[in-house]
Amino acid sequence: MKNVALITYPAIGDSLLLMTVAHNFRQHGARVTVFGPHVHTLRAWFPGLDIQPSLPADTAAARLAAFDMVMQLHDDRPFADLGRLHPCAFTLEHLCRQRSPKSMALRLAEFCRAKLDLAGAVKYNGICAPTGLHHRQHALRVAIHPTASTQDKCWLPQRFIALARHLRRKGFDPHFVVSPAERPQWTHVQELGLGLPDLGSLDNVAAWMFESGWFIGNDSGIGHLASSLHVPTLSLFKRLGSAQTWRPDWGPGRIVIGSAYIPAGRLKERIWKYALTPGRAARAFARLHAEQQATAPAATPRFQPGITPLR
Repeated sequence: MKNVALITYPAIGDSLLLMTVAHNFRQHGARVTVFGPHVHTLRAWFPGLDIQPSLPADTAAARLAAFDMVMQLHDDRPFADLGRLHPCAFTLEHLCRQRSPKSMALRLAEFCRAKLDLAGAVKYNGICAPTGLHHRQHALRVAIHPTASTQDKCWLPQRFIALARHLRRKGFDPHFVVSPAERPQWTHVQELGLGLPDLGSLDNVAAWMFESGWFIGNDSGIGHLASSLHVPTLSLFKRLGSAQTWRPDWGPGRIVIGSAYIPAGRLKERIWKYALTPGRAARAFARLHAEQQATAPAATPRFQPGITPLR
């Protein structure tokens, strides 16, 4: 039986993606330990896994010596010298750089099957809601995540607000989801009658998201969280290439490419967020909503993470 360590970077989306590898190793009989801050906060959502906080650099080599194999997603983070810390170390950066229309979630599942000999590997990352939560019980609640790790990924704040007000007129219940540090910049939305829940830690965000009906947001880790919880997602991307690789791809969803009608590469980077109108985003959400209404009749059981694997 292999004893495997997976080291996640302090990025929510990357962490959830690497959990796909953790889940498939575990399903094939390996002993798995995951290190990382976000997955440690969400450890109740991954029952049965040994999940530890971030691995300190000064003790990493000694801690990792007990494992047969160690792995991280990127070449340079969290450790730029992973090969020096362990004789059997792997990074998966090459999967991130592939020219392929396949999502990272699917690439990781295929890598598990083809390169790790995990023949039954699936795209599911093993997330499982704690008891007492009810999947999408707030059917009209739309979680809107208007921020991201970098400003170049962020659509214009006033356009998110315009979209939220449109959704409210259509009978939905839009709420802006931001981190505690970002909250002071968004309190003004409450004056417009829009929600701004004070959720705090990531596990509270996950619980609130699990019970929400819909998600709209930038290219961000919260979009991956919503998708892994099988909440239908509308994700806004600046370019097609990044959308193909990094789109949330566990649950149902749509993507909107802000630069779709912009010819030059440099212009795409600079003006995608101005070219993407609230009307276009609203129409994409309407299509997502109509698709889900058409494919989810009342008799269909609701998704239960941890019970229904996503392939």
